[in-house]
Amino acid sequence: MDLGLTGKACIVTGASRGIGLATTELLRDAGAHVLMVARDLEGLRAACAACPDTDFLAADVTDPDAAALIVATCVEQLGGVDVLVNNAGTSFTKPLDELTDEDWQGQWDLHVMASMRLMREAAPRMAQAGGGRIVNVTSSAGKRPSLNNAAYSVSKAAQLSLSRTFADAYAKDGVLVNAVAPGPVSSELWTGEDGLADQIAAASGGAKTRQEILDEKAKGVPLGRFATPEEIASVIVFLASSRASTVTGAAWSADGGTVQTIV
Repeated sequence: MDLGLTGKACIVTGASRGIGLATTELLRDAGAHVLMVARDLEGLRAACAACPDTDFLAADVTDPDAAALIVATCVEQLGGVDVLVNNAGTSFTKPLDELTDEDWQGQWDLHVMASMRLMREAAPRMAQAGGGRIVNVTSSAGKRPSLNNAAYSVSKAAQLSLSRTFADAYAKDGVLVNAVAPGPVSSELWTGEDGLADQIAAASGGAKTRQEILDEKAKGVPLGRFATPEEIASVIVFLASSRASTVTGAAWSADGGTVQTIV
């Protein structure tokens, strides 16, 4: 199937691993040119080596000046910006009454302000060029809050609203903005060393093992398992493609049925 992505200039943040790396690989396989963005330079170099014919830029998206640098680099190296995937994000386990102001601000800066700044830089340029695609990777926790990290849930809910706001503002210009809301994914965030499974097990004081935490989380998904990064990337790339030509303002659940609503 031709996705209409051949030659398109794409930005993917959080691209050195997990969903971001899988998205980069699928975009490249569809003929797109990708600028991979992440904070970890060594991780980016390794990911880029494993994903030939891509470019990379080490940048912290929470830096207020990063968005302008990222977009300018994409224009300079790839000739424009046709697709933006705001995927950079993370979470941690902390009870509601222990979250500090710094914790709340950090989640807000990463998931809301970084996405907003990149869209503010990219969307007008896309509009001037006749259209484009923006996909924001949010979370099922933005639709149904989790007490594992309330700051994460709240920032992801705001990111969903932000996506809809930009979708409404730029639909007339052919810039289609959508969100993808994954549930638990078998990436480093959950399964890596010191990831969420390890953190929750530690917080249980030894009452539960890491594997028990993962098994319980998987049982809470109607499909009975975690998604793979590639499965989420497939949804992202579809929304970035010409095949999704009437989809904008959507918040697509890709959570195995975790959030049981029809919205």
